[in-house]
This record gives sequence, C-alpha cells and structure tokens, in this order.
Amino acid sequence: MDTPDVGIPKQLAQRLSMPEQHEYLRAKHARPKVSRRGALIGGLATAGAAGGAGLLVGSGSAAAASPAPATSGATAKVDGSLVAPFGRHLAFGADPTTQMRISWQVPFAVKQPYVRIGTTPWELSRKIEAEVRPLHTPALSKKLPEVEQYYLHAAFDHLKPGTTYYYGVGHEGFDPAAPERMGTIGTFRTAPAKPEKFVFTAFGDQGVSYHALANDQLILGQNPSFHLHAGDICYADSSGLGKESDTYDARVWDTFLAQTESVAKSVPWMVTTGNHDMEAWYSPNGYGGQSARWSLPENGFDPENAPGVYSFRYGSVGVVALDANDVSYEIPANKGYTDGKQTAWLDKRLAELRADADVDFIVVFFHHCMYSTSTHASDGGVRDAWLELFTKHQVDLVINGHNHVYERTDAVKNGEVGRPVPVGGSTDPTRDGIVYVTAGGAGKELYGFGPGVKDSYEGHVNDRESIVTFHWTKLRLPDPDTVEWSRVRYTGYSFLAVEVETGAKPRMTVSALAESGERIDHFEVVRGGQRGDRGGSAAQ
Repeated sequence: MDTPDVGIPKQLAQRLSMPEQHEYLRAKHARPKVSRRGALIGGLATAGAAGGAGLLVGSGSAAAASPAPATSGATAKVDGSLVAPFGRHLAFGADPTTQMRISWQVPFAVKQPYVRIGTTPWELSRKIEAEVRPLHTPALSKKLPEVEQYYLHAAFDHLKPGTTYYYGVGHEGFDPAAPERMGTIGTFRTAPAKPEKFVFTAFGDQGVSYHALANDQLILGQNPSFHLHAGDICYADSSGLGKESDTYDARVWDTFLAQTESVAKSVPWMVTTGNHDMEAWYSPNGYGGQSARWSLPENGFDPENAPGVYSFRYGSVGVVALDANDVSYEIPANKGYTDGKQTAWLDKRLAELRADADVDFIVVFFHHCMYSTSTHASDGGVRDAWLELFTKHQVDLVINGHNHVYERTDAVKNGEVGRPVPVGGSTDPTRDGIVYVTAGGAGKELYGFGPGVKDSYEGHVNDRESIVTFHWTKLRLPDPDTVEWSRVRYTGYSFLAVEVETGAKPRMTVSALAESGERIDHFEVVRGGQRGDRGGSAAQ
C-alpha cells in the first residue's frame, strides 16, 4: 500500500529514472532555506544551510545536487573533547606508491578537523587540515528521523613508496598525539616502487551483520595490501529499487563504517557502486552520498558524477572499477547516465594498462554479474557493453557481486567454455578466455541456485554438464539459457584472497575462503610466455 509522505510511491518508482526519483524526493521533502545568521545561531550547519566562513557548508537549495565541501572549522554543538572520531577508512589515490586518502566520521559538528601523520607513532608532527562533507537526510519514512552526518577527508600526496606511515585523526579538543589518545593511532603502507609478491582480497554485498564482521576479521588475517568491494556496500537502501516499500535509513552507514573500521583503517577499502548504493535523495544520479562518504581515485572519466569509476596500478596488477548501473538491463534506474563515456574510457584505460610493461595482470570489478546462475543470473547489459572490450584487451580476472553466493566460471571464450578450470586448475587468458567470479557472500542474506542444482566446491565437488539459467535483455525480461560454464558454487559466506607473484613467470593464485576459514576454491591465472610477452590484444 502506498503511504502519503513516505519515500517514492511504488507505481512511480517502477517507471522513474534516478534523476526523476531525485527530483520527486527533493520536491516532496524540501526545507526552507536557512540564513547564514540563523545557521550561526543554531550552531550546526546542515545541507540546507547557506555557506559562510567557519561553517560546515551545505547547498543553498533543496534541489542542489549534493552538499558542498568545506575545509574550515565548523561552529561546534558540543565540546570537541567529548567527540570521538570513528569509521576510519582508507583509499588509494591514483598512484598507490605515493598517495593515500583518509576518511572518517564525527557524530557532531567539530572545529578544525585534521590529520596528523608521521613515520613513527610518537612523532606525528605533520598536520593536515581535513575537508568536511556534511550530509542532511530528511525523514524519508515516518518511522525514521532526520539525520545529520559529518564526513571528513584528508589527502596525502608525495609519500614515499613501500613505507609504513602512522596517522591520527582529530579536531579542536581531540588531539590524537596526546598520550591518552595514542590508542587511536592508525597505520598504512604505501605500495612498493617495484613489483613484488602481495595479496589482495575482494567481495561484494556486505551490509551490517555478524557475518559481515566475521568476514572483515578473516580478511584482516590475510594481511592484504588492499581490498576490493564490488558494490552494495551497507544497504541503507533496503531494496535497491526506489520503491515506496524501501526503508532508507542513513544511520546504517554509521553502523557500517564503525563495523568496517577494524580493517579499513589500515587496508585501503576500494569500493564501487551497486544498485543499493544509488541513493536518490542526495543527487540526480544517486551518488551524492557516496561522494560525501568516500575519497576514491579521481582518474575516471568523470569523478564528480561517477565516483565509483576509476583505476590504479599496484605492483604488477592494474585494477579497474566500473559502475554497472550505467549499463544494466535488469535495474535501469541509471542506465545510460554516462552517455557511453564510461565505456569509451574503459576501452582507453584497458589499452593503456595492457601496453604497460610493468603490468602483468588486469583485474576488473563491478557489481552486476556478467556470468552467474544464481538469483539475479547474468546481466545482458554488462555483456553487451563490456564483454568485447574485456576480450580485446585480455582482462585476466573479473570480480562481481549482486548474487549473494560464491560462483566461479571456467575460462569463458566467446560466451562458451574456452577451457575447463576445475578446483586447483590453471588457465591462461591469452589462450583460454576469462574467469568470472561472483563473490557476493560478504554478509547479507544468502541466495541459492536453481532447483536441483547442488553446491560444488573444494572437497564437495558435484560437477554438472549444464545448468538452466537466464540473462536479462534490453526489454528487462529474463531470457532462458542452458550453460556449461558454472564450475564452482557455494551458498555460504565467503570472500576472495588473491596472491600475486611477479618474476619470470608471473601468476595469480585465486582462493575463496568460507566464513569458517575453510578454503572452498582455488585456481591459478598464468599468462603465456615469459615476462615481456604481453600477449597483445588478440581476439578470444
């Protein structure tokens, strides 16, 4: 049943694009403008306040795209000594050898937020002013209150490669270098100047749960150099469809960032956007909230409007993050919002990475599945937009989320099995095709596979010749498929751990680990020839 003054009515949400949903919500929940004098008297700047020096500056209109950042201190509502920062999370800049971004949150407006940094925990002499990105969320449901959130960000450039740094976040009244605050000091390590052996981890569809927290702790035990999150980050938007039945609770982000802090304060948490991460209130494309909460590499085609599209190179691996909402046939709220610019950028970036003599492997991650047989199955939109480019530039590994399971394909070539890759097997992308991994078991409620389709994983192999599934078409209809490429299936919580080795014969050893720590899958990706034989851009 549609309820007045709550969210977007179901009959509208089914036909509205993300910009239309944004316009609808902004018109429905518009607040009167707050004068600069009123904001000063109130002592708390919000997204509806007119900007001025000394404030957490927000947009001047309810219809503005997103809150404007401020770098100066805010008029604080409470004593800063009583406000503890939380939710620290790191991200690389475009160059992981010299750039790191630190983000965190405070529950109230504070004065003069900053970061201290140094190469030892007792010498945090360098002090960098933080940027404030406030968010105002109205009561989009009768059961939820208005929410004011304050996200802080600092960018570190010109760091030394392969170096461990210590940092502390603070503000007026809360100095992380004070003896009583030393327990709040965090640490990170920049990427090495020359490629060397390392591990990275990945998953999608995390949310807030005991299982999500357990996965975080297992990931920390892998000592990864970075982590890839393939979208559907916290599920503040419960359905991801913009329906009236959605419960959008901005406070879930507070809980999520607090949950993730134990890992993300030391492991760069590289995210991209899923369908649940489109939050229509904040901006016409739904990404204003993401831009406020995350500082990601700004080397995509349009970092202001597509923050989840970027790339970086860590050692011998080139990593590319994409926004599949732009091309999805299944959930078209943002379909076509880049007008083809993301795909053009992708073609250029993959070509650059494949031509880089220091890059052995290319890993691409995004949310919607290119090849999966679970609940959402495969999205024909991502296939139509990007499969040809992945083949042309010989991408080595594709990581997706969306389906809340672990599923791994054989090497797929021209839409069919190019080479079977059983558990413990090996594949060469220059010859066999590409392996696609759905790693959506990060913490949300689990999905399953079709009737009669059993799990098949290390120690419990149940191979099948074929599986009946489907893919989404341009008409947003499921088109039945019978496929042979589904090799490993597991309906438990899990994540990926990828060990990268350099040298004369580079290799990636890809493992999937269950919540229990048990390994459920592993395989190798080894490119043909010796180092320096790049394989070209042959058709697959």
